[in-house]
Amino acid sequence: MKDMNLPEPSLTKNDKLAKRLIWTVSIVVFAVVVLLHELKIKIDLGFDVHIFAKINAIINGTVAVLLVLGIYFVKSKRYVLHKKTMNLAILLSLLFLLSYIAHHILADSTSFGKDGAIMYVYYIILISHILLAGLSLPFILFTAYRASISEFAAHKKMAKYVFPVWLYVAVTGVIVYLMISPYY
Repeated sequence: MKDMNLPEPSLTKNDKLAKRLIWTVSIVVFAVVVLLHELKIKIDLGFDVHIFAKINAIINGTVAVLLVLGIYFVKSKRYVLHKKTMNLAILLSLLFLLSYIAHHILADSTSFGKDGAIMYVYYIILISHILLAGLSLPFILFTAYRASISEFAAHKKMAKYVFPVWLYVAVTGVIVYLMISPYY
């Protein structure tokens, strides 16, 4: 018997197309982020471009809250609210990506300004954040796709692993900002 609270599929199942799109988007995003280190635009926008870093931290913090809310909603069988919350988290992550690109194209690199153990802590958090952010994108998209075609068992199986990584990336994004922001 179907749970009446479960949302209807929002996509028609097409695994071949979904795989192609998800991997293409993931590779393009990865390539753009890698190329950002080579591309800089020197332009005076009339404001401090590090505002984008602050926006990124706010978005990351909001995504973290949405992820926790999403878990709460699914555990309380409020599936439509879960879907809306998770879709908002994905939309905000897209906005994050645009703001991240703007920041890295417009701002010079900033070095962490302290030595000692705190510097190692910062770089461990930063490197794990970057690696997991890059690696998690296709898995987040595949997990969302499974939910969108109402394959909830597969969605749940994937989300069990994807959720904690995505949450870690969102939380460490805020931590990285708080640690580096005094040096902008």
